[in-house]
Amino acid sequence: MPDPTPDDGAAPRKIGIAADHGGFDLKRFLTGRLRLAGYAVTDFGDLEKRTDDDYPDFVIPLARAVASGAMDRGIAICGSGVGASVAANKVPGARACLVHETFSARQGVEDDHLNILCLGGLVVGEGAAWELVQTFLAARFSGLARHCRRLAKVCELENTAAGTTQ
Repeated sequence: MPDPTPDDGAAPRKIGIAADHGGFDLKRFLTGRLRLAGYAVTDFGDLEKRTDDDYPDFVIPLARAVASGAMDRGIAICGSGVGASVAANKVPGARACLVHETFSARQGVEDDHLNILCLGGLVVGEGAAWELVQTFLAARFSGLARHCRRLAKVCELENTAAGTTQ
């Protein structure tokens, strides 16, 4: 992952979304709202509600797409949001967080360059989830020196763990 830099000021337009059966209904709702709001949404699955599916099968491809820049931001949903967060954060360059209130949805982007919002489909209702998504997508990374310094340390850890120290 390159060193963190401030956003270019452009609003995120390409949004990836993924969910297992525990987040399927919320994913369907959010996908519709995002498209109505003018976002280009890529659905990483599951494409049908199957109780035997596994969140890593959908969340990991989403996290890779966000980390590579193919998607501007991502939304990952499972029953609690915890598993989706754990899986997404295994992908270098993914900065995912389980969020259930708007302060962290905004501050996570501004200070920590959060690029994947994780939600619990069995925990957060549609209205609250839409408010969290709007807050997350409206926020921009500040690029302040202290935040860049901290993120560079995270990047160094990722590169060391991946065996690609620079």
